Amino acid sequence: MTTTLTPDQIDLEAARLYDTAAWQQIVTNWQYTAVEPTPRVAVEAAEAPNPDYTSTGDWRNLLSVPVDQLITDAVRSLPAAPPTERALPGRIGAILPDRLHTWRRIGQADIRPSTHLAYARQVIAEWGWQNSDYRLRNGRGARCVCGGMLTAHRLGYGSADTMNQAGAWILTELRHQGWTGLIGSWNRAPGRTASDALGLIDATIRRASHAGQ
Repeated sequence: MTTTLTPDQIDLEAARLYDTAAWQQIVTNWQYTAVEPTPRVAVEAAEAPNPDYTSTGDWRNLLSVPVDQLITDAVRSLPAAPPTERALPGRIGAILPDRLHTWRRIGQADIRPSTHLAYARQVIAEWGWQNSDYRLRNGRGARCVCGGMLTAHRLGYGSADTMNQAGAWILTELRHQGWTGLIGSWNRAPGRTASDALGLIDATIRRASHAGQ
């Protein structure tokens, strides 16, 4: 039996994850903007011969952090791969209940949160966006932001944990933009548009992708 999720349930799960110390550690241990150029004086000082280093010395002694940490940081800085093109079901598929799509999850590997969000964006771009109160979708099959994430999950694009992580990344982006509420309340705010929703997802994809997520 497939559990029916509401926008509030998805929002709350993402908010619980966002509030954990582990999540805060993830989002604070990487730089979203480019590193400032190093002043030439500092570069020249770094290039100067080190009296403590000899030709027979270990180059690792010159590093301020362990090699493993450098490798980890480099890997995390790589953008996530774009999603593999998979066509969405047609307009009838948009109208069908999401639980009828769960068979599409069979045999699908898990993906990164940023890739999951890319599919959620595709759902909203192709099937439409809506902002009805406390509804994941409307009668025409248009989805809210949370509804787009749930549909992407039901179509096989990411596990439930990945969907929750994607929601936490959206909350991270919303906090960066100054929004202190949940995703659903942002989606329902007066004057909100489909372009706003797609723009939020795009910004979140960049943020999560730059963090290797």
